[in-house]
Order: sequence, then structure tokens, then C-alpha cells
Amino acid sequence: MIKVYIASAYSIGDTAKNVKRQIDCADWLMNFGFAPFVPLLTHFQHLVHPRPYQDWLDLDFEWIKSCDCLLRLAGESKGADLEVEFALKNNIPVFYSVEDILIHYST
Repeated sequence: MIKVYIASAYSIGDTAKNVKRQIDCADWLMNFGFAPFVPLLTHFQHLVHPRPYQDWLDLDFEWIKSCDCLLRLAGESKGADLEVEFALKNNIPVFYSVEDILIHYST
């Protein structure tokens, strides 16, 4: 299965809606046979065991290295932009829509 890291806003706007957006996207990707990684699920861990922002970024970067590509959902996000930059530096393809991923991996 192709592993897709989902990058999107977390703290700008409603965090609950932002987490749900990644979960919905992951479900959509699963419908097409992909293995999505939903980093915003750490929201729930952070509620119980808060950690510094850099800890979460470091964890995200480790997961990005394990993925085949990164999907950047629209919306302002410094963290998601850093994840895109990290992926590109590590030669991991970045896509900006599920449709682009489907096209890329169907050929």
C-alpha cells in the first residue's frame, strides 16, 4: 500500500474541525487503497500529555520519512508548510489534492 502523510492546519481555526478534516481525508484515501497517516490524531495524546511544539514536529518529520508521499491540504499552516519543505528536501513527492495522487499512482 502507498503510504500518504496528510499535512494540514491544526491550530489556525477550530482544532476539532481540523482534526476531523484529516480523518475524513484519510477515510477517502483508504477507499482508494492508500495507507494514510493522520498526524493530527496526536491531538488526543496532547490533550492528556502536552508536549512542546518542537516534539510534535520532530515526530512528524520521522513519519514523513516513512511515507511514500505527502498530501498538503489547503489552508494556512506554518507547521504543514515546514512538513512540505521537509518532504521536498528528502525527495518525497508532495501533492495538493487526492485527485493528483490518484493520477500519479494510477499510471
